[in-house]
Amino acid sequence: MLSLHDFAKKWEFDPAPLDPVAARYPFRLNPYFEGLIQSRGDAIWNQVVPDAGELSDQSGFEDPLSEERLSPAPNLVHRYPNRVLWLVNDRCALHCRFCTRKRRWTGRPAPEGPSDLKPALDYIAAREQIVDVLLSGGDPLLLAEERLHQILSKLREIKHLQIIRIGSRVPCALPGAVTPRLAAMLSSFHPLYLNIHFNHPLEITAESARACSILANAGIPLGSQTVLLRGVNDSETILAELFHKLLSIRVRPYYLMQMDLTAGTAHFRTPVSTGLRVLRLLRNRISGPAMPHFVIDLPGGRGKIPLLPNMIREINDKEMIVENYTGEFCLYPLLEGEKDALKAEMAER
Repeated sequence: MLSLHDFAKKWEFDPAPLDPVAARYPFRLNPYFEGLIQSRGDAIWNQVVPDAGELSDQSGFEDPLSEERLSPAPNLVHRYPNRVLWLVNDRCALHCRFCTRKRRWTGRPAPEGPSDLKPALDYIAAREQIVDVLLSGGDPLLLAEERLHQILSKLREIKHLQIIRIGSRVPCALPGAVTPRLAAMLSSFHPLYLNIHFNHPLEITAESARACSILANAGIPLGSQTVLLRGVNDSETILAELFHKLLSIRVRPYYLMQMDLTAGTAHFRTPVSTGLRVLRLLRNRISGPAMPHFVIDLPGGRGKIPLLPNMIREINDKEMIVENYTGEFCLYPLLEGEKDALKAEMAER
């Protein structure tokens, strides 16, 4: 890993103004991802280099999704009735400056020994309604392979648990850590899904494409969760390229996330209207499988909600008027008596 001062020396800037930021929110960057930076202030730089705004930001929450309040066992979050989030590692391949869990970068260890796993496993095993577990952290793919195998094995011993998902940035941020042996081990625990965090086309390289190919060839379905970030990817041109390239490496764009309201990240935040505009402009201009859901993860642990551009412009007795992707207004016939039900449904949304 590179230190902030070594990084600053290479890129010829004075790190002193950023030392207080890094003291609060540590700098972490590996040589591979650093090698993606093309110039100071570009999309990769902005994701990983500390910014003075991280300390001056008075908005947001340390724990915007109330994960600590919704934690019935150490490192376990139970927000939705039938699934849980389990934070099984406290290390990442790099520190994304917009991270929703910046509060955990110091002094919040994830489980380390077999006894540390027991509370979460006991909680899951005692509740038959839990059929889906998402492993996150930190990054589960940075665990020792034997440790990750142990966790997955213990989960598969729980009879009512059906689906295991892993959230990781390793295939994007440290792709050399993805090996055929790791993929083969993961594939022995199907149904298993992997969500990867890609934010910009520069992150799709020969190395990251190879990592995704290894995983996909092992039969592991791959999705991407992209965060909408000011100064990184907040344009339809960049996102169209990203989503198309993701499909080309067999990664399905799944979520385009409105940024969480995390303290120290306001300089990345975009208006909600930006995401809706991007979706509207991309509709029918890129392949359907390349279109993600635009979602907001509500503060207070209230869950994710999808946001959609409203293309219905008018509803009358016989037809509705809709706007297509070119801006043309079109008539679509309605069934007899359908108007009231359609208006009621639109009001519910």
